[in-house]
Amino acid sequence: MILIDDTIVSDDLLEKKFVCSLDKCKGACCIAGDSGAPLEDEEREILEKIYADVKPFLTDRGIEAIEKQGKWLIDTDGEYVTPLVNKKDECAFTIFENGIALCGIEKAYRAGKTDFRKPISCYLYPVRIKKYKTYSAVNYDKWDICSPACKNGEELGVPVFQFVKPALIEKFGEEWYKQLEGAAAFKEEAERKR
Repeated sequence: MILIDDTIVSDDLLEKKFVCSLDKCKGACCIAGDSGAPLEDEEREILEKIYADVKPFLTDRGIEAIEKQGKWLIDTDGEYVTPLVNKKDECAFTIFENGIALCGIEKAYRAGKTDFRKPISCYLYPVRIKKYKTYSAVNYDKWDICSPACKNGEELGVPVFQFVKPALIEKFGEEWYKQLEGAAAFKEEAERKR
């Protein structure tokens, strides 16, 4: 484990390899699972504010789900999440292009309609953050639907923390990320000396 400020970072972020392979997984992380995307407290308000700008980018099924369930809800674990289509299918903010599931919020962001890219939990994936009273645990979430990304990461030699660099910087800042890079370099050097 690596301690940086008020975070405890799993060694898996440095040791495991990962690069999304959308051509193989087809964006399965937007579809699979029992709940929608986890949301930070402030993201609920953001979704309320940007919905009108994002709505033109969404599917009819997604719009129907959002208008029935709301832009966010509380799941069975008591956490804030995005709604699912039919309460069991894809995230309501999911769109499909060429058979690949993508984020409709991010499409609106790329079109300049909002300055909110997408929920940080999605931007960070496969990294998950669990908040505790005095610290946050930063972990790699291994999910079988991402096995093509693990294989791709191995072939390219890209550790998880490098794959999600922009998201980690958005969440924790440049200085935090530099400390993580330093820890990775130290660990790599120690391994070489063995």
